[in-house]
Amino acid sequence: MSEKTYNVLFLCTGNSARSVLAETILNHVGRSSDGHIRFKAYSAGSHPNGQVNPYAIKYLQQQGLPTEGLRSKSWDEFAGPDAPHFDFIITVCDNAAGEVCPVWPGKPTSGHWGIEDPAAVEGTDAEKLAAFAHAFTLMNRRISLLVNLPDAKLQAQAIKQELNQIGALREQGL
Repeated sequence: MSEKTYNVLFLCTGNSARSVLAETILNHVGRSSDGHIRFKAYSAGSHPNGQVNPYAIKYLQQQGLPTEGLRSKSWDEFAGPDAPHFDFIITVCDNAAGEVCPVWPGKPTSGHWGIEDPAAVEGTDAEKLAAFAHAFTLMNRRISLLVNLPDAKLQAQAIKQELNQIGALREQGL
């Protein structure tokens, strides 16, 4: 088994919901069976709104996942010379996928996993929380597929195709 740790940056416009869910999920499930950190996740936004959506926090806590230290941050924070080297950049909203991103050191492989914004749902608290549950479920399924890929498939050319195929599961309700 490889001892490589793959760094993943999840991008969204506001960095308050989907990208934060993805960061938290991947950091939770990104360890190999021997405890090695196989995946380390980060999240950022092109125009961060400055706070993590309270429904994201509430849903993550309901799932027993840690929420300490989660914050809405700019992708500029990860474009500097002291930033982690990323292996993968994954956009999780259609707006961020169409934006001109910073030039990331190391030329990471990118993919798009569009998921509807649960923060845009209006209605009762139960309806809003249900939207976060749905986004979490979709993200969790996609991340599960990613973490179960063998190292050979995580190489630059192979993973580009895999990331986009995982994102295409949108049409299948995943």
